[in-house]
Amino acid sequence: MSERLARLVAAPAFGHVITGVILVAAVLVGLETYPAIVARHGGLLEVLDALVLAVFVAEIAIRMGAHGRRPWRYFHDGWNVCDFLIVAVCFLPIDARYVTVLRLARLLRVLRLVRTLPRLQVLVGALIRSLPSMGYVALLLGLLFYVYAVAATFLFGGNDPVHFGSLQTSLLSLFSVVTLEGWTDLMDIQRLGCAVAGYEGAEALCTASQARPLLAPLFFVSFILLGTMVMLNLFIGVIMSGMTEAAAERDAEERARARGGREATLAEELELLTREVADVHEQLDRVRRRAAQDAAAVARAQNQGPA
Repeated sequence: MSERLARLVAAPAFGHVITGVILVAAVLVGLETYPAIVARHGGLLEVLDALVLAVFVAEIAIRMGAHGRRPWRYFHDGWNVCDFLIVAVCFLPIDARYVTVLRLARLLRVLRLVRTLPRLQVLVGALIRSLPSMGYVALLLGLLFYVYAVAATFLFGGNDPVHFGSLQTSLLSLFSVVTLEGWTDLMDIQRLGCAVAGYEGAEALCTASQARPLLAPLFFVSFILLGTMVMLNLFIGVIMSGMTEAAAERDAEERARARGGREATLAEELELLTREVADVHEQLDRVRRRAAQDAAAVARAQNQGPA
C-alpha cells in the first residue's frame, strides 16, 4: 500500500490536481471578501470550502501513508510542515475570517512549480544567493537615506514642513525622490521657496519661506546620483552576479549528472562483459569435463579391446 501511495504522490497528475485545488481555494478566499456574494452564495461557498479542506486533509494522509511505517518522515520537508500547520489551524475554534487569511498561505506551494522551469529556477536561485550581498547594499542605502534625511530636515524643514518637517516625512520624501517621481517639484519648492512654488492652495502651511537657489539643486542632484545611479544599480549588479553564479552552478551540476550517466553506462558495460567472460569460462569448463569423460571412455574401450 505504501508503494502505491508513493507512486501516486510522485505522479505529475497528483501535483496538478493539488495545484488546481490550491487555486480554487485562493479564488474562494477572494470571493469571501465581497459581502454581496457571501450574502447570496454563502452556503455554496461554505460547501466548496469544506470540500477544499477535505482534499487538503486527504493529501496529508496520502503523503504520510507514502512513508509506510515511518509517517513522521512526512515532517522532514518544510513545505509539508507548513501545509500541516495551515490545515490544523483550519480546525481550531477561532473566527473564520482569520482562518481564510491563513488558508491563503497555501498559495505559497505554487512556488514548487519553479522546479519544472529550469530558467526560472536559475533566477530564483540567483535571488536567494544574492540576499546576503543585497542586505549589505540595503544597509549602505539606508545609511545614505538617514544622512540625507537628517540634513534635509535641518535645511528644508522650515521652508517645506509638508515634505521635510520631520525625520520620518523626510525619509518618505527622499524615497519618492530616489524613484525619480516628482523630484523636480520638491527641488523647486526648496530652490524658490514655498511662497513661490508648490504651496498653491495651502499658503497657511508656508510660514517661513526661504529660497536656496544653489544648495537645493546640489542636494537633490547629489542624492539622485548616489541613491539612484549608484546604489540601485548595485542591486542590479549583485543580482546579475548571482545569476551568473547560479547558471554556472547549474551547468556544473548538469555536467556532473552527464558524467555520472556515462560512468554508470561504463559500469553496466563492464558488468555485462564480466558476466559474458564468466559464461565463457563456464562453457570451457564444461568442454574440458566432456573431453576428459570422452578420453576416459576411449581409454576404457582400448583396454577392453585386447582382452
